[in-house]
Order: sequence, then structure tokens, then C-alpha cells
Amino acid sequence: MGGTTAIKADDVLLDLKDIHMYFGKVAALSGVSLQVRKGDIHSVIGPNGAGKTVMMNIINGLYRPQKGEIRFKGQLINNIRPYQRASLGMARTFQKVEVFGGMTVLDNIRLGRHIHFKSGILSGAIYAGRVAREEIEHRRFIEEEIIDLLEIEHIRHKPVGMLPYGLQKRVELGRALALEPELLILDEPLAGLNLEETEDMARFVIDVNEDKRWKVTCLLVEHDMGVVMDLSHQVFVLNFGNMIMNGTPQEVQNNPQVIKAYLGEEDMYATRR
Repeated sequence: MGGTTAIKADDVLLDLKDIHMYFGKVAALSGVSLQVRKGDIHSVIGPNGAGKTVMMNIINGLYRPQKGEIRFKGQLINNIRPYQRASLGMARTFQKVEVFGGMTVLDNIRLGRHIHFKSGILSGAIYAGRVAREEIEHRRFIEEEIIDLLEIEHIRHKPVGMLPYGLQKRVELGRALALEPELLILDEPLAGLNLEETEDMARFVIDVNEDKRWKVTCLLVEHDMGVVMDLSHQVFVLNFGNMIMNGTPQEVQNNPQVIKAYLGEEDMYATRR
């Protein structure tokens, strides 16, 4: 399996070792291992049914593998629930948008802020003093950082269910960012978007990865090879539940095995270049 130089232990944010996942007698993942470097954008590619979303579900705790280890910031997290992984610094968006359609944009994003509230039930019942200051602080963060970043000021008070699909995707991303994650998992963030929306979403991913305010490590599943090759520092290639390669975009692009597995004998850039 091709790949680049091993990551130093201190630079590893997420480490999967020999992950096996079965549904009945069907092997969704067979001995998959990968390391995610702090501060990088990593992409997972592969044909439909390769095991990409299964792997994301294992990482954020929706599935528990039958074999293997998952470590986040050096901590073994196999038995840690999804909400606990969020508290450790892990956030996710989904392949199909998961938002509360009857709530406003602002309220949807606020929900992602819950793990940062320090006020208890009793103190929270009285909106004064520390509770009020905390609420103001979180509101300022959402409005000045997230809403400004995602350019959704004009829709902040609108019900999400009334918005076009592309804007709903931004809201879901905003809710994930409200957690202030160290690792942001993006499951097909460009699915269903038009060209302009795709360019905007790619720009947002770059911003949260490179901007000093955020510096978020990103792990995304994506089918748009042009975007994957442009954004990624490292690319993992899955096929039938096996990791057949990991490497730089250039290494992956030029690997005949990857091209054959993913797009047959066609050029990986044929649909965009």
C-alpha cells in the first residue's frame, strides 16, 4: 500500500488500528488502519459501498467495531459514546442534512454550543449574573465568528426548513463549528450542491482549517475528485472495506490501482478538468 512518511506520535490526532466491522457475514471494513495528522485536511475516497460512511460512523461512535482500536488525542475511545466524543473535541456533519427545520438558523447553531455551557440547572433557571454573561459570550461567538464566516447573517432568524438545501448545509456546518472541534468530520459536504455552492463550501473548509482562529483538522468523505485533490493534504482510498492506499493527492492521482478501483480505467479528473 502506497503512502507518505509516518506521522510523528505527537502529531497524530486520530489513530485507527486494524478496524473490522461486520454486518452479519458481510465485512464492511477489513483491517482498516489510518492516522490523521493534526492541522491537515484528510479525505477518504472510494466507490459506493467501499465502507466510507461506516468508517465515519465508527469514528464518531455511532457504530462500535468488532475488532481494532480507535484513539483520539491518544485516548482509547472504543467504548465512549458520541456525545462524549463531542466533548473531547470531535464534531460531524452528515451525508443527508440533519437540522431542525422548525427552528431558526441561530437556534440550530446554538444547539451545538451546549457542551460549552458551565451553568447548572438551578443557576440556569435564573437568567442573571453568570448565566446571563455566559449566554452573551456564546451568542457573541456564534454571531461574530460562525455566522460571519459562513455568510448567513441575512437568514439568521429564518426557519431552517424554509431554506434552500445549500444553505441548510451551511447551517449544519455552523452547528458543528459551534462545538469548536479539534476534528471536524464531513460526510459528503458537497453532495447535492451546485457549482457556486460547492466553491463556497470548499472555501469554508479551507478557512476553518487554515485560519488562526480555528485551525481545525478535517476528515472528509467526498466524491468530487477535483475538490478532494485541491483541498487535501492526505487522501485515504477504500475499496470493498479495505484500505488500498494512502498518500498525497499527487500520489493517489497517479496510482493505477486507485484509478482502476475508483473509476475504472478513466481519468480521475475527467468529470471536472
